[in-house]
Amino acid sequence: MPTVVMPTVVVDAMGGDHGPAETVDGAVRAWREHGVPVLLVGREPLLRDRLNRLGAARDVGVVHAPDAVPMAEPGARAAASASSSLVMGCDLVRQGAGGAFVSAGSTGAVVACAVRGIGRAEGVLRPALAVALPSLGGGASVLVDAGATADPTPEMVGQFALLGAAYARVVLGVADPVAGLLSIGSEPGKGNRLARRAAEILPGLPVRFHGNIEGHDVLAGTVDVIATDGFTGNVVLKNVEGTVRAALAMVADSGIASPAQLAGVAARYDPRTHGGAALLGLKGTAVVAHGSATAATIARACVVAHDLARADVAARITSQVAAPLATEPVP
Repeated sequence: MPTVVMPTVVVDAMGGDHGPAETVDGAVRAWREHGVPVLLVGREPLLRDRLNRLGAARDVGVVHAPDAVPMAEPGARAAASASSSLVMGCDLVRQGAGGAFVSAGSTGAVVACAVRGIGRAEGVLRPALAVALPSLGGGASVLVDAGATADPTPEMVGQFALLGAAYARVVLGVADPVAGLLSIGSEPGKGNRLARRAAEILPGLPVRFHGNIEGHDVLAGTVDVIATDGFTGNVVLKNVEGTVRAALAMVADSGIASPAQLAGVAARYDPRTHGGAALLGLKGTAVVAHGSATAATIARACVVAHDLARADVAARITSQVAAPLATEPVP
């Protein structure tokens, strides 16, 4: 039988609000509990010390990167920091030292460094973050963009729908995904200039376009793909997570159901469950974890990144995206 190749996941060990205190622990858990090979990138003395404390010095590799990108660092400046764990981690994936990249760093910085280091796939205007949100009936809807590009063009939003539809087919197994455009009204012509123009473009693209959808459709399973700009998408994602937590807490406080009974619902919307958002439209695999990621979240993000890389999802999604929607690529 042919040897099964287990892609190594490169982890930005300095990223996130908690840095190595959680990323190293999460990487070790990914290896010990799921058999995912992991390579940490960051300040070696700190990482080695943490690995030694966990008894994992021989299990997880380390590449020294002297600098760390602050969470508030703008994307352009982050990409210029050649000796940072973020930039060096993306470069390692491009060089073939790893099959996927994980970071809990600033979303803008991760996206900028991934585009520079891993590279944007041919024909893709701008990468987009995709998150599968659980919906009524047990399915899921792909929210895209969930925070990579705050101010996209209408053409980019159209391509986000294509990337999301490809993700739904390849990862979720939806044979013929339906995409909707998030707006302030379901009627044609509703929305700001971006939404109205995107709504004109989407019917001409190779995707089943439902039309406009509203906020109450996000978790209803109305469509398989929710296309929007990264600013709106990120607000929606965090609003969903916060609203679910608040609603379940209210139900538990009322005595209708105990926290234990509600745990299953809570877990479906917990960042620790989905690990992070897949950055679609790259030449390789990258997963962006929540900035406040714990070890459990990092471990799950490593598993997700490993599975995406092993299934060659990045290439399969890119092959399904239509021809470029602009004559000039967007930097």
